[in-house]
Amino acid sequence: MNSATKSQFVMKYVFRSPFVWVWGVLALLVCSAGAVAQDATALTPDAVSLPSRDGTVLGAWLFRPTTVAKGTVVALHGCGGLYARSGARKGLLNPRHQGMAELLVARGYNVLFPDSLTARGETELCTQKIGARRIDQTQRRLDALGALQWVHQQAWGQNSKVAVLGWSHGGSAVLSATDGNHREVKAVSQKFDLAIAFYPGCAAAERNAARPNTGLALMLGEKDDWTPPEPCVRWGQAVGAEVNVYPDSYHDFDNPQGAVRVRTDVPNGVNSGQGVHVGANPAARAKAYARVLELLDKSIN
Repeated sequence: MNSATKSQFVMKYVFRSPFVWVWGVLALLVCSAGAVAQDATALTPDAVSLPSRDGTVLGAWLFRPTTVAKGTVVALHGCGGLYARSGARKGLLNPRHQGMAELLVARGYNVLFPDSLTARGETELCTQKIGARRIDQTQRRLDALGALQWVHQQAWGQNSKVAVLGWSHGGSAVLSATDGNHREVKAVSQKFDLAIAFYPGCAAAERNAARPNTGLALMLGEKDDWTPPEPCVRWGQAVGAEVNVYPDSYHDFDNPQGAVRVRTDVPNGVNSGQGVHVGANPAARAKAYARVLELLDKSIN
């Protein structure tokens, strides 16, 4: 990304971030845990680029605390990509990604958001049938592993512990990038020190008998009809993962904005052709994010 693009991005972050909900989340999750949040207006990302293991050069956004970081979190977007498509944040990191960045930086972690779509000519995958997608877990796995290697190549990351966290399609990428049975995972000398997957699709992991090569926590919505929790519960319990199922929660339950609605433009899901439910559950989000911080502090600090 060129300097002009980065400058425009940073200016928008400084003056247009919706800090009301951010501070609400931080007050609940960070201050209650004894952490002191940084001034959100000072939190702007660096535009960086990094090579995927398939050779694609990805754009990425890197958030860093002002003090020496405890470690790094590689955060993997879902099928909708990194960016908001409408409203005041159009073209910027969407509220979920921005909120997670501010939460983790306030806790003392670097946060890296690789963009798996833009360099490959896509803006979203959600409305594409799974079998028709040009970007699947092959690319997402290699992107995550490339990000891991890139972090360890940086002066600030050479001795850093690195976690991977992802949502939905990115959550499935977390499972794929930490499958110790997979040859591409075995080919990388480093491994992630912790993996956290929000509402991933687990059917492939269950079918392929994937075995996590690190500690894994699954954050699932009880009512999810896009990536249903049942395969994740079965597989997660079989491989010794931490399985968290949040009651009365649908896909995207940790989104800081938006009531539950039906997305009729999504052709995949439990009830093909009938759409899928998505939307926030603030109570579940608070519990899940509190657990994320606990896991990171235990495994990465």
